Amino acid sequence: MKPETLAIHASNLVKNTTGDVTPPINLSTTFFRDEDGGYPGGHMYSRVSNPNRSALENTLAKLEYGEDAAAFASGNNCGMSLFQALKPGSHIIAPDDMYWGIKKQLLTIFNDSLEFDFVDQTDLELIKKSIKPNTKMIWIETPSNPLLKVTDIEEIAKIAKANDAILVCDSTFGTPVLQNPILLGADIVMHSSTKYLGGHSDILGGIIVTAKKDDFWEKIKNIQQTGGAVPSPFDCYLLCRSIKTLAYRVKGHCESGKIVADYLVNHPNVEAVFYPGLETHPQHEIAKKQMKDFGGMMSFLVKGDVEATSRVVNKVKLFAQATSLGGVESLIEHRYSVEGPDSKTPKNLLRISVGLEHVDDIIADLAQALA
Repeated sequence: MKPETLAIHASNLVKNTTGDVTPPINLSTTFFRDEDGGYPGGHMYSRVSNPNRSALENTLAKLEYGEDAAAFASGNNCGMSLFQALKPGSHIIAPDDMYWGIKKQLLTIFNDSLEFDFVDQTDLELIKKSIKPNTKMIWIETPSNPLLKVTDIEEIAKIAKANDAILVCDSTFGTPVLQNPILLGADIVMHSSTKYLGGHSDILGGIIVTAKKDDFWEKIKNIQQTGGAVPSPFDCYLLCRSIKTLAYRVKGHCESGKIVADYLVNHPNVEAVFYPGLETHPQHEIAKKQMKDFGGMMSFLVKGDVEATSRVVNKVKLFAQATSLGGVESLIEHRYSVEGPDSKTPKNLLRISVGLEHVDDIIADLAQALA
């Protein structure tokens, strides 16, 4: 089945006496055992598994062409579980513009137990040179946040396999609709489901999908079930509901995103635009190869200093000046001020998440803010 169909039907796992077309919310934390000590409903305790979570995990596993999925309480929990599953002393090669929340985990939580290097992953030779005897994971993020770099999933997968390293791809910006890293050779794909999967800025969550149920995956599932950082049944229910419209929301984000990027490229007060759909993007051809479309995320450099950039971000009226992305509403953010003084993000960069408002209104708001 195509993604549009899977997104609607893959979560309809629950059969019940009332014949609901939409699966109900299963709030029970515990489930009946039978006389033989088994669990006829397939669930024992909601931290371990829950019907709503199983529906969500089944949906994402199918959308990403994986064998299994694990849902977590946030996207950051996905990173935590993957790093916790590595043996102490393991080396990770991560992107130099890695999403700040996951990068901060490595720098502040795993700095004593894991080794890591942040490199420009658009340079394949640099990745090869960064391999060490203890390299166990290559973590890629494509398109990246907030510089919208595109890494070649297929080529990096070859490097990972040649060195017995696990390739993890953060595909939050891409969504399962636009790219499928497992089909390109990735071992694991993750999403912050807070973003496009939820799509309405009202659900916190994260999802990991594995290509194969191997020993490393068993460690992940143990961390999920024993550690207990799992989403509530209601959040899983909301995500299943939201994913039903994912493909059509993403189409709208893509259509408007391209128009907004073209507008910004030609604006006299914009220094540069980072959007994979632009032919001037340095990895445009790679994006064309591995993505079905280019999404609704972009960033741009304002001509001028931090004060000029602040004036722009403070003048918007339709855009919400707020963290996060992927919702129906357009968002704008000055990433440097969020990430702090150690940030590698240019001080005059603004990241925007193009929403589903009419594109004329989105451009009109940018026009008055940039004037």
